[in-house]
Amino acid sequence: MTGFNDQVIEEFRQSKGKLGGMFEGWKLILLTTTGAKTGERRTNPLGYLEIDGKIVVVASNMGASAHPGWYHNIRRDHRVMIETGTETYEAIAAVPPAAEREALFAKVVAEEPGFAEYQAKTTRELPVVILHRIDDRVRGMGDFLVEVHEWLREELRTLRAGVEEIVAGRADVLTMEKSLKAHCVSFCEALTKHHTGEDMGAFPVLGQRFPALEPVLTKLGEDHVVVAATQKRIRDLVEGYVHGESDPARLRDEFDALAGKLEAHFAYEERSVVAALNVTMTG
Repeated sequence: MTGFNDQVIEEFRQSKGKLGGMFEGWKLILLTTTGAKTGERRTNPLGYLEIDGKIVVVASNMGASAHPGWYHNIRRDHRVMIETGTETYEAIAAVPPAAEREALFAKVVAEEPGFAEYQAKTTRELPVVILHRIDDRVRGMGDFLVEVHEWLREELRTLRAGVEEIVAGRADVLTMEKSLKAHCVSFCEALTKHHTGEDMGAFPVLGQRFPALEPVLTKLGEDHVVVAATQKRIRDLVEGYVHGESDPARLRDEFDALAGKLEAHFAYEERSVVAALNVTMTG
């Protein structure tokens, strides 16, 4: 099969996607995935459909009892490369949740009844996969996430600067204490709301559609717990400082610790989920 696939791939590239023989008239793409076990790039010719403006492929394996290798690969790494014969672009592979999959598979069968025959051959449910093109021109929820992160970074820098003014004795203490307390409360509330929204909303959606992201989302959720614990220490220290019970140098150190944790968390999140968020929340 590998030798046959290689021949098809070579002909596909040479003919710019227009194959003859048994594939004449077929709508094919080349899908390159990253091997789940080997980490090596694997390319497969696949028939595809365009449904509701999206590229859809089915992990039919011609009705065999096991999923094809490329499907296992996209469950481990959702970033793929697509070749159409005239262009090559990056995409991410999404697995729709059950109800959406049922509706989508019905549309697939309406266009290509052969997939119903493949389904009848096996007891496994044939996975339907949506291939979302990554287009930097399209703004979505992922870009909004980055903007929220930038705002939170700036707020934290402002808070940290205020603490430094107090530590250095360059500020009116009473004024700065009141301002610091109010600013700290609003910042912590905003950060908590942001992380709660991710834990309760965005992350479950991403986990359903992009199984490969599950380890990433688990780590991000664990980060939220660590950040929340640091936030509580800061709020307790700010409250204690206003009542003359806390050391401002210790407060500064806690702010530095929070800033370090948040920057690492934000950077990891931006590398890992922005593209998936963009295509998920824009449909």
